[in-house]
Amino acid sequence: MLMQTPKVMWISLSLSLFLFSSCAGDAPAGKATRNVDPTAALTAQVQKEATANAPSISESDSQQVSGGGSENPNFMNGITDANRGDKVGKVKFSGSIQNRSGMLYLFETEGRNVAAIDSVMLVNGKFDFGAVEVGRGFYGLGFESNKKTGDIIMNPDEPVLNIDFQNARLVGGGTDSRENRGWFAYRGAEGANKNQIRQLYKQGKGKEEETKRNVKLKEDELAQTQHKFIQDYPGTYLAKFLTWKQPRFIGDKGTFLSDMDVTDNSLIRSMALPDRIQSMMRTFSGGKDSGFLSCIDLVKASCEENPVALEFVLYNMLDGFYNTGKETICQYILDNYIFDEDCGANLSDVIRQRAQGIINLRVGNTPPSFRIPDVNGKMVDLSEEVTKNKYTLIMFWASWCHKCEQEIPNLVPMYNDLNPKGFGAIGISVDQQKMAWTKAIADNQIPWSNVSQLKGWDAPITDDYKITQTPTYFLLDNTGKIVLKPERWFEIQRFLQSRL
Repeated sequence: MLMQTPKVMWISLSLSLFLFSSCAGDAPAGKATRNVDPTAALTAQVQKEATANAPSISESDSQQVSGGGSENPNFMNGITDANRGDKVGKVKFSGSIQNRSGMLYLFETEGRNVAAIDSVMLVNGKFDFGAVEVGRGFYGLGFESNKKTGDIIMNPDEPVLNIDFQNARLVGGGTDSRENRGWFAYRGAEGANKNQIRQLYKQGKGKEEETKRNVKLKEDELAQTQHKFIQDYPGTYLAKFLTWKQPRFIGDKGTFLSDMDVTDNSLIRSMALPDRIQSMMRTFSGGKDSGFLSCIDLVKASCEENPVALEFVLYNMLDGFYNTGKETICQYILDNYIFDEDCGANLSDVIRQRAQGIINLRVGNTPPSFRIPDVNGKMVDLSEEVTKNKYTLIMFWASWCHKCEQEIPNLVPMYNDLNPKGFGAIGISVDQQKMAWTKAIADNQIPWSNVSQLKGWDAPITDDYKITQTPTYFLLDNTGKIVLKPERWFEIQRFLQSRL
């Protein structure tokens, strides 16, 4: 059974070594914009720093010749003629999953995002997708249409792919595929290494320098593991992916992405590019907004020639900064690159629609409405509820959330005091177990409406509202517009006391 699912296709980017993009700063004087840019001061600061630090033409030429930065001793090049670039073709994909029935979905991956491209019914634990047209890269498998459970590599160089998975976790199994034998083995080694690093951090409190040294040793150890797999699986997509894991040059943001073949569309069918951009932000931003903006300008400039790649990196950064609470940075990306008349001219409506989803969650705008059942099965409609009150609080929470446990005892008396004056609230739980959810409501004597889709972080409402932590609050007026996005209960109280 074929599932045709509308999806966004993001392709790889090309890298230019410009520090600063002209679209952010060279607009004609007096040019009208959609609204006042709250990042104007930051933009000016980035321009000033870029000008002050820009090398002369001869220095720039020398830097490009020398490669910039310094060679990374952990870099090994596993890209050869055999695996260079993308390749599209048919792969016959079949296999088995022990003790499993129902639907199995095949997903294409694009960075952190997935889109279902096919589905089949498991019959006696066996599946057969037939011949699927794919490009080189990672693909996902899962038992729900919007949830990936495990990753595999599909490569037209291996036109027949059979995997007998050990269990429904889909993290390993028997296969003749060199790509996936290597991937399953590497994934286990990497997971063990990261667990050891987590333990070092956990046990290293008060011993920061020693912990830092030990973590570096573990990171170097992982790099050597990557080298071994590159050597053991030459010419594979896996070898290319592991090459991307380590930047060739370190210490210079202008060349930090330069080793990635940005014309290779298989680049975005992995986490290599998002991970590298995140590492670039962490390494070169200094944790300052001006540093983030400078990195954004460089990443954006690197893919100007490819509008589809531009959409990929812009939304990736927009989504990441929104999820970390840096809405001013998001506004910079929106105003200068997505909705700018010059920079955004070649972008599709798809990214503008996706960006609009973030814009709708900003103060002054209207977030998505919803109809979700409460604990008794009665549907709660947000568009109806907001009209019943002067202000309505939406609170994302969970029964196991310790911060929620600290907030709720303060919210309950505040609600009881202000509810008669026009204050309403709706709790949206990210629980999965109804018993735990209802028990928490009873134990905390929560008086307001509570709803849940009981799908945890996979609930559609968490995607609509881009929820990454609990508690998360949105305070709406009676027209449904966001008037406040507080972090603590007393911010809500302060706001309402002067208005109710």
